[in-house]
Amino acid sequence: MPGYFEAYLDIETTGLSPRHCQITVVGVHLCRGNNNRFVQLVGEDISAESLLEVLQGVEVLYTYNGSRFDLPFIRSRLGVNLAEIFEHCDLMYDCWRNNLRGGFKAVERQLGIPRRLREVNGHEAVQLWWRYVNDYDRRALAVLLEYNREDVINLKALREKLSWL
Repeated sequence: MPGYFEAYLDIETTGLSPRHCQITVVGVHLCRGNNNRFVQLVGEDISAESLLEVLQGVEVLYTYNGSRFDLPFIRSRLGVNLAEIFEHCDLMYDCWRNNLRGGFKAVERQLGIPRRLREVNGHEAVQLWWRYVNDYDRRALAVLLEYNREDVINLKALREKLSWL
C-alpha cells in the first residue's frame, strides 16, 4: 500500500498582483515515503490542467505564506482553488507558533537550513525571468529554476525541522 503522499509548492511570478502579473514558475516536490520527485512548470506550460496533473493523488500540500500569496495567485490566474482540493498546511504559521519570524530565507537562517543561492530573492527572480524572456538568456532561466528548486526543497527541510521543535 502506498504511503502518505505530500507535496511542497512554491511559485515565482512577475510581481505581487495576480490581476496584473503572471506566474512564471511552479515548483512542486512530491514525496511518498522514500520516493521523491521534483517537477517545475515554466511559462506557457503552466495551466490548471498541468498543475492538477502534477498534484494528482496528493493528500497534503505544504507552502510558506501560501495561504496569502501562492494559493490566491494560482486561484486568480489559473482558476483553481487548491485549498478546496487539498489539505493545505502553511508552514509560516507553524513558524510563528515557534517564534520564528520573518520571511522564508530569514527562517532558514534561524534554523540552519542551507541555501546555495543566498543572493537571489523575489525581486531578482522577476529580473531573471525578464532577462530570459526579453534577451533569451538561458543562464538567467537556469538560475531562476535553481532558486525555485531551493525554495521548494527547503520547504520539506523546514517542515522536518519544525517537527523537532
